[in-house]
Amino acid sequence: MVDAITILAVAALVGGVVGTLVPLVPGGALSLAGVYLYWWHTGFTEPGTVALLTFTLLGVLTLLAEFAGGAVAARAGGASWRTTAVAVPVAIVLLLVAGPVGLLVGLFGTVFALELAGGRDIDGSLRSALYATVGILASTAVQVLLTATILFGFLVVVFLL
Repeated sequence: MVDAITILAVAALVGGVVGTLVPLVPGGALSLAGVYLYWWHTGFTEPGTVALLTFTLLGVLTLLAEFAGGAVAARAGGASWRTTAVAVPVAIVLLLVAGPVGLLVGLFGTVFALELAGGRDIDGSLRSALYATVGILASTAVQVLLTATILFGFLVVVFLL
């Protein structure tokens, strides 16, 4: 029989996967909370050490992708650190105002405008803006894959092994 804490842990893991698709919800942190809640509930015995370390590594990678994915992509596209530092808060504010479309448009527009104002040509500014925007989308895909891996790995380790 499955108890309430186990159900809550699995719910946090499912919430972690869903949270990666919902802006400003820390999917990786929710996934780790579910794993560690269950680990605490079992008296620190399940999941085993190797599984716990693997889930923790995947959760940390998810958090890194969440917080740095867009910035790394913008830098790869040639955007300056200043542009990246300004674009992230602008995108978050526009996310709160206009949802996910606001995030993408805000990020793209801010990177493009600041790079253009900073002396880059239109092609270079466009390239930086596209890299940043695609980077956010790719970061989300990576986060979904990582949190889904944590969820499915947890279910296998806890319920099938």
